[in-house]
Amino acid sequence: MPDLYSKIEEDLRAALKAKQELKLSTLRLLKSDIQYEMTKTGVKSFADDEITAIIKKAVKKRKESQEQFSKAGRMEQAKRESDEIDVLKNYLSAEVSEEDISKAIDETIKEMKPGPGDTGKVMGKVMNRFKGQNIDGSVVKQLVQQKLQN
Repeated sequence: MPDLYSKIEEDLRAALKAKQELKLSTLRLLKSDIQYEMTKTGVKSFADDEITAIIKKAVKKRKESQEQFSKAGRMEQAKRESDEIDVLKNYLSAEVSEEDISKAIDETIKEMKPGPGDTGKVMGKVMNRFKGQNIDGSVVKQLVQQKLQN
Protein backbone atom coordinates (compact mmCIF):
# COMPACT_ATOMS: atom_id res chain seq x y z
CA MET A 1 0.00 0.00 0.00
CA PRO A 2 1.53 3.33 -1.01
CA ASP A 3 2.08 5.95 1.63
CA LEU A 4 -0.08 9.07 1.68
CA TYR A 5 2.54 11.34 0.10
CA SER A 6 3.01 8.93 -2.83
CA LYS A 7 -0.76 8.78 -3.31
CA ILE A 8 -0.95 12.58 -3.40
CA GLU A 9 1.85 12.76 -6.00
CA GLU A 10 0.20 10.00 -8.06
CA ASP A 11 -3.18 11.77 -7.97
CA LEU A 12 -1.49 15.05 -8.86
CA ARG A 13 -0.01 13.49 -12.00
CA ALA A 14 -3.37 11.93 -12.90
CA ALA A 15 -5.13 15.29 -12.43
CA LEU A 16 -2.53 16.93 -14.69
CA LYS A 17 -3.09 14.36 -17.44
CA ALA A 18 -6.89 14.56 -17.08
CA LYS A 19 -6.76 18.39 -17.02
CA GLN A 20 -8.69 18.53 -13.73
CA GLU A 21 -7.86 22.13 -12.86
CA LEU A 22 -9.42 22.27 -9.38
CA LYS A 23 -7.90 19.00 -8.17
CA LEU A 24 -4.55 19.87 -9.73
CA SER A 25 -4.27 23.30 -8.09
CA THR A 26 -5.47 21.95 -4.72
CA LEU A 27 -2.95 19.09 -4.74
CA ARG A 28 -0.14 21.41 -5.86
CA LEU A 29 -0.85 23.67 -2.89
CA LEU A 30 -1.02 20.68 -0.57
CA LYS A 31 2.28 19.29 -1.87
CA SER A 32 3.81 22.75 -1.44
CA ASP A 33 2.56 22.87 2.18
CA ILE A 34 4.07 19.44 2.86
CA GLN A 35 7.41 20.36 1.30
CA TYR A 36 7.46 23.63 3.24
CA GLU A 37 6.99 21.72 6.51
CA MET A 38 9.73 19.27 5.51
CA THR A 39 12.11 22.14 4.80
CA LYS A 40 11.17 23.91 8.02
CA THR A 41 11.78 20.81 10.14
CA GLY A 42 14.76 19.58 8.12
CA VAL A 43 13.44 16.09 7.45
CA LYS A 44 13.38 14.22 4.14
CA SER A 45 9.94 12.65 4.58
CA PHE A 46 6.95 12.57 6.88
CA ALA A 47 4.91 9.73 8.30
CA ASP A 48 1.28 9.52 7.20
CA ASP A 49 -0.01 10.95 10.49
CA GLU A 50 2.17 14.06 10.05
CA ILE A 51 0.88 14.53 6.51
CA THR A 52 -2.65 14.04 7.82
CA ALA A 53 -2.06 16.89 10.28
CA ILE A 54 -0.93 19.14 7.40
CA ILE A 55 -4.05 18.19 5.41
CA LYS A 56 -6.27 18.96 8.41
CA LYS A 57 -4.61 22.36 8.72
CA ALA A 58 -5.25 23.01 5.01
CA VAL A 59 -8.91 22.01 5.41
CA LYS A 60 -9.28 24.29 8.42
CA LYS A 61 -7.72 27.19 6.51
CA ARG A 62 -10.14 26.68 3.64
CA LYS A 63 -13.15 26.44 5.96
CA GLU A 64 -12.19 29.80 7.46
CA SER A 65 -11.78 31.29 3.99
CA GLN A 66 -15.10 29.83 2.92
CA GLU A 67 -16.83 31.50 5.89
CA GLN A 68 -15.19 34.84 5.09
CA PHE A 69 -16.17 34.65 1.42
CA SER A 70 -19.74 33.72 2.36
CA LYS A 71 -20.01 36.65 4.78
CA ALA A 72 -18.72 38.98 2.06
CA GLY A 73 -21.28 37.62 -0.42
CA ARG A 74 -18.59 36.16 -2.68
CA MET A 75 -20.36 32.85 -3.28
CA GLU A 76 -18.24 31.78 -6.23
CA GLN A 77 -15.05 31.86 -4.14
CA ALA A 78 -16.85 30.23 -1.19
CA LYS A 79 -17.93 27.39 -3.50
CA ARG A 80 -14.36 26.96 -4.74
CA GLU A 81 -13.09 26.70 -1.16
CA SER A 82 -15.79 24.10 -0.49
CA ASP A 83 -14.75 22.12 -3.58
CA GLU A 84 -11.10 22.23 -2.46
CA ILE A 85 -12.14 20.95 0.97
CA ASP A 86 -13.86 18.01 -0.76
CA VAL A 87 -10.65 17.21 -2.68
CA LEU A 88 -8.57 17.32 0.52
CA LYS A 89 -11.01 15.22 2.53
CA ASN A 90 -10.32 12.32 0.15
CA TYR A 91 -6.93 11.99 1.86
CA LEU A 92 -8.33 11.91 5.39
CA SER A 93 -9.81 8.92 7.12
CA ALA A 94 -13.50 9.04 7.99
CA GLU A 95 -14.27 11.67 10.61
CA VAL A 96 -14.86 10.44 14.16
CA SER A 97 -18.61 10.52 14.84
CA GLU A 98 -20.15 12.95 17.30
CA GLU A 99 -21.50 9.93 19.19
CA ASP A 100 -17.98 8.50 19.70
CA ILE A 101 -16.69 11.91 20.75
CA SER A 102 -19.55 12.31 23.23
CA LYS A 103 -18.83 8.89 24.79
CA ALA A 104 -15.13 9.74 25.14
CA ILE A 105 -15.99 13.07 26.76
CA ASP A 106 -18.33 11.37 29.24
CA GLU A 107 -15.62 8.85 30.17
CA THR A 108 -13.02 11.59 30.51
CA ILE A 109 -15.30 13.68 32.73
CA LYS A 110 -15.94 10.65 34.97
CA GLU A 111 -12.17 10.07 35.30
CA MET A 112 -11.19 13.71 35.87
CA LYS A 113 -14.20 15.20 37.70
CA PRO A 114 -13.38 18.63 36.19
CA GLY A 115 -14.85 22.00 37.07
CA PRO A 116 -16.63 24.34 34.64
CA GLY A 117 -13.36 26.09 33.75
CA ASP A 118 -11.49 22.92 32.76
CA THR A 119 -12.61 22.84 29.11
CA GLY A 120 -9.03 22.86 27.84
CA LYS A 121 -7.90 20.01 30.09
CA VAL A 122 -10.82 17.80 29.11
CA MET A 123 -10.36 18.67 25.41
CA GLY A 124 -6.67 17.75 25.60
CA LYS A 125 -7.41 14.31 27.03
CA VAL A 126 -10.21 13.65 24.51
CA MET A 127 -8.07 14.77 21.55
CA ASN A 128 -5.25 12.47 22.74
CA ARG A 129 -7.65 9.53 22.72
CA PHE A 130 -8.28 10.12 19.03
CA LYS A 131 -4.70 10.96 18.07
CA GLY A 132 -4.01 10.12 14.42
CA GLN A 133 -7.72 10.00 13.59
CA ASN A 134 -9.76 12.57 11.73
CA ILE A 135 -11.51 14.54 14.48
CA ASP A 136 -12.94 18.05 14.38
CA GLY A 137 -11.61 20.03 17.35
CA SER A 138 -14.43 22.57 17.16
CA VAL A 139 -17.00 19.79 17.66
CA VAL A 140 -15.02 18.49 20.64
CA LYS A 141 -14.86 21.97 22.17
CA GLN A 142 -18.58 22.56 21.71
CA LEU A 143 -19.53 19.19 23.25
CA VAL A 144 -17.11 19.59 26.18
CA GLN A 145 -18.50 23.05 26.96
CA GLN A 146 -22.08 21.76 26.86
CA LYS A 147 -21.30 18.83 29.13
CA LEU A 148 -19.34 20.91 31.64
CA GLN A 149 -22.18 23.44 31.93
CA ASN A 150 -24.65 20.69 32.85
